[in-house]
Amino acid sequence: MSRTSRTTMRRSRTALIAAGALVAAAAGSAAAAAPFGASAAAAAGCTVDYKIQNQWNGGLTAAVSVTNTGAAISTWQLEWSFAGGEKVSQGWNATVTQSGAAVTAKNVSYNGTLASGASTSFGFNATGNGNSAVPATFKLNGVTCNGSTEPTDPPDPTDPPTDPPAGSRVNNPYEGAKVYVNPEWSAKAAAEPGGTRVSNQPTGVWLDRIAAIEGANDGMGLRDHLDAALTQKGSGELVVQLVIYNLPGRDCSALASNGELGPTEIGRYKTEYIDPIAAILGDAKYAGLRIVTTVEIDSLPNLVTNTGSRPTATPACDVMKANGNYQKGVGYALNKLGDVPNVYNYIDAGHHGWIGWDDNFGATADIFKVAATTEGATVNDVHGFITNTANYGATKEDNFSIGDSVNGTSVRQSKWVDWNRYTDEQSYAQAFRQKLISVGFNSDIGMLIDTSRNGWGGTQRPTGPGASTSVDTYVDGGRYDRRIHLGNWCNQAGAGLGERPKAAPAAGIDAYVWMKPPGESDGSSKAIPNDEGKGFDGMCDPAYGGNARNGNNPSGALGNAPVSGHWFSAQFQELMKNAHPAL
Repeated sequence: MSRTSRTTMRRSRTALIAAGALVAAAAGSAAAAAPFGASAAAAAGCTVDYKIQNQWNGGLTAAVSVTNTGAAISTWQLEWSFAGGEKVSQGWNATVTQSGAAVTAKNVSYNGTLASGASTSFGFNATGNGNSAVPATFKLNGVTCNGSTEPTDPPDPTDPPTDPPAGSRVNNPYEGAKVYVNPEWSAKAAAEPGGTRVSNQPTGVWLDRIAAIEGANDGMGLRDHLDAALTQKGSGELVVQLVIYNLPGRDCSALASNGELGPTEIGRYKTEYIDPIAAILGDAKYAGLRIVTTVEIDSLPNLVTNTGSRPTATPACDVMKANGNYQKGVGYALNKLGDVPNVYNYIDAGHHGWIGWDDNFGATADIFKVAATTEGATVNDVHGFITNTANYGATKEDNFSIGDSVNGTSVRQSKWVDWNRYTDEQSYAQAFRQKLISVGFNSDIGMLIDTSRNGWGGTQRPTGPGASTSVDTYVDGGRYDRRIHLGNWCNQAGAGLGERPKAAPAAGIDAYVWMKPPGESDGSSKAIPNDEGKGFDGMCDPAYGGNARNGNNPSGALGNAPVSGHWFSAQFQELMKNAHPAL
């Protein structure tokens, strides 16, 4: 599936999630509708608007506005907590103090009284690491901002927990739930030497053609998987992960996964693919499952990076941009699947080595907003986004950061980073989440990161930064991601299993997932005839010399690979050998 470099290179949830990291050196904001607590006057409602106006590696400047939407008050006190070790150094228009991570801003003599509908603003400077977050929770006069206009009683800790009604959406579908283990993948993994160490891990079920709905090549169909999921579920909660992947003209910038539908076959996509899937998911039999759909891997970002006058534009991507069938298909899928109460739609958002540059970042968020408001869809049909699907970008690069410099030269100027704003998937996912919110997606969206093949462990894993001889030696000697180029995407040599699937691992991240089943090929090393619509892409050939999308570097691919989606034993063994954390 398509991966490029720089040269191409919900439903509304009921509560704010934990603070997510904000894009470095860019503005961000969060609004919370909330009550004031017991004040010198009466209880009131309020909104809080917190904006990071400027951010750099070492500090930030923030502006905060409080609007009283209830009865008049005569004094106020706003409280929140920092998540990233920030320390307030200076405040204005409020007395801002801090104890540990907890921050308190109190009115000064001239702005304590707020009539109904009145606002007041204050600001502050703080030290930080360049990756600060908008706080998720505010308290006004001791009461948590939660959208009511009266103080609310805290929960009684002696009360037993209550489960949401079957089929109702929750903030994070992965929290408090097991995740479905695909029996077909599990059997293949267990049959490999050493494979039983990971064969019990949950992976995505790829519906990559119409036949997969009923079960292709005598394999399990969608109902088969859902029935098996009910058995695995037992009396608890269980997430089923599905990959919706069959757009017309799919993967317009690559050849390994072009798919079965031609560029104009949007009608077949709707009636033969999405409608049957939606009908099955809507069966009341499956209402107790939490069904996560990851919607159309790769396609939408291609409309930004591989069209028009870009040096790596392709005629196929220009066709798809002109006919609008990517946006129409994604919008239709979001609308139909989003109507099922227990479905959580996550749109594919590429990865940092594709979308992390300034000329791709905002434009991609904009095209997602277009797709999410097409064919009857709304932003409420989007529960979140997924990054790094079937890709290899490290979750976190610990040995260097985007704010580092060597002998006065920024890490951004290194050949590896190449002016990208992000060095890894987690910082990109958290920042892109904020960008998506800024263009109109709900403020409570969550992110997923596919960690199935981004561990980069083994004996070659660096234990510290590289030599400070130059910015390139510093980055190259310390980076976990050992690909030849960020644009390399096919069956990468040296890759390893990454973080095991985990719920809520970081601010704004709903889960680490293994959406791409480890051991399934990205594409064949040579042309192989098949009836699955799978082509041959030179990026899967170890001898290929590269193209503009990977800076004309070698592909870094493993040899003797089968067509995409087929079991590739050598890759699976490579991933286990280089797993990090180690098996």
